[in-house]
Amino acid sequence: MAFQDYLPRQFNLTPTVVKNLLIINILFFVASIAFEKVAHQDLNNTFGLYFPGSEHFRPFQILTSMFSHGGWAHLAFNMFALWMFGAQLERIWGAKRFLIYFLLTGLGASLLHVGVNWYEAEKMWAQIPVALHESVLVFLNTRGELMIDTSLHGAVRKLDMIYSVPVVGASGAIYGLLMGFGMLFPNVELMLLFFPVPVKAKYFIPLLMIGELYLGVNNFSWDNIAHFAHLGGALFGFIIIKYWTRGSNRFF
Repeated sequence: MAFQDYLPRQFNLTPTVVKNLLIINILFFVASIAFEKVAHQDLNNTFGLYFPGSEHFRPFQILTSMFSHGGWAHLAFNMFALWMFGAQLERIWGAKRFLIYFLLTGLGASLLHVGVNWYEAEKMWAQIPVALHESVLVFLNTRGELMIDTSLHGAVRKLDMIYSVPVVGASGAIYGLLMGFGMLFPNVELMLLFFPVPVKAKYFIPLLMIGELYLGVNNFSWDNIAHFAHLGGALFGFIIIKYWTRGSNRFF
């Protein structure tokens, strides 16, 4: 069966779940801009996902962070990928299974991101004397004054990034869609803006994941992207599809 058989006759024929996800994300973003102008508050600080050790963490952020975005470019990239890859997957799986997949990969993204942050936080706390833990925790949650030895500044700065910066965006679930598309359509050639020739999905997706892992492990100071959230979405997507297609060779 050819991949073209799954393409819509007209590009405006977007499947139900993808269409609603597009609408929700766009409305959420527009509402956040309006709220910031009227109330001078950033809704990302409410609906973005904070580290569970932070006093700003709320359980609902696990879901709402998937519909919050940091800017027009962030939103546009994610929504284009949702439409481009998600529409094809929804046509194959149906609305219910696609929505389950999207939400589970988004959850997987949050879990891996939080897990990696927990591991990094534990390493930083180990560098700080136990007697100072309470004072540092108060500083992280209140942004008050903290008098400590300069040798501990690096560890506290890292903890501050973990505790005070929320994660926003549907990127984790989007990477789950990329993984799903690559597994179901491994030989489809993708035209990429940053590469002059078409690349088959079975080559592009692994290279993309290697790049994400490299950036996530190195944690460059100029990079504020949650790479392990991307990898979490892709990993959960891989596991889910392997479970769904066990004993099957349904690839296109």
